[in-house]
Amino acid sequence: MRDTPDSALPDSLLSAQAVRQAWDMPWKAVNELERLLLLPLARLQFALAGVKWGAGWKLYGLPILQKHRRSTLTLGDGLELRSTARSNPLGPHRPVILSTRRPGAVLQIGRQFGMTGGSIVVEERVTIGDRVTVGANTIIADTDFHPLDPTVRQRDPLDGATAAIIVEDDVFIGMQCLILKGVTIGRGSVIGAGSVVTGSLPAGVIAAGNPARVIRPVDQAGG
Repeated sequence: MRDTPDSALPDSLLSAQAVRQAWDMPWKAVNELERLLLLPLARLQFALAGVKWGAGWKLYGLPILQKHRRSTLTLGDGLELRSTARSNPLGPHRPVILSTRRPGAVLQIGRQFGMTGGSIVVEERVTIGDRVTVGANTIIADTDFHPLDPTVRQRDPLDGATAAIIVEDDVFIGMQCLILKGVTIGRGSVIGAGSVVTGSLPAGVIAAGNPARVIRPVDQAGG
């Protein structure tokens, strides 16, 4: 008999895959049990923030939502957020934080998005496509937070420059990365762990470093 796809199962049921994994990896069973016990509170948290709950969402621990009432935060189906240290062997330092800080700020995330720990901070706009994976403790922020000019900073310490970020479909961002304002990461690209992305990157490449530079095309990565 063919397994029922996870996305077709009600949130209240363990997936067939999770049941199989529990035999060999019992800590996954604990993670799934904690997820199910937190489900009512997680639904309430998103409802109070005015964010519609999507199909097939899995939250391991509660994220931190900081949504300005006059901002927009939309999340696609198949969302998976890991906010507890035990939910990922890389050990996220803290919960996932999704923050839209100003009136008119827009955070739009597509289907099958996964993130472990870290933050997405939006004062202007961050758009993330489908099937994007973000590694542990990465930060994506479209703002400098604070002005660079000391005179301006003294007058208004939170008036940092902003510029929209776009992460296209099928991008993989490694752990401990920093994605800065004004950046576009092209479809299917891979960002190496610990990278600082200060400029836009084309589709289908592996990039790494501080600042991140293109190393080679993905299709030449040798597996």
